[in-house]
Amino acid sequence: QVQLVESGGDLVQAGWSLRLSCVASGSISSISSMGWYRQAPGSQRELVTTLTSGGSTNYADSVQGRFTISRDNPKNTVYLQMNSLKPEDTARYYCNVNGRNTAYRAFQSWGQGTQVTVSS
Repeated sequence: QVQLVESGGDLVQAGWSLRLSCVASGSISSISSMGWYRQAPGSQRELVTTLTSGGSTNYADSVQGRFTISRDNPKNTVYLQMNSLKPEDTARYYCNVNGRNTAYRAFQSWGQGTQVTVSS
């Protein structure tokens, strides 16, 4: 069983920065990709950014140039550095991990989410 725990969400003013963390633990053999998604009240969950084991990244147009995803492989941790935050970034942010467990079975896990609120 693989578990994800996010942290770092807060209430900040527009223009400020935050760094979110997501730690994966459990029966992990390998990770193929890690990413961040977000969901605002009344809206569908949307992709923010992803990072593959090969190092390729993808960013939503709305965060390109402001957000950066990175990882610490030995710690099975992924980060989301968020700069120049805007009120439109207000949402609950979720971590996602895809990989293989120790039984070599594919898995996909989601964290419980961490709230980011940006005031004007």
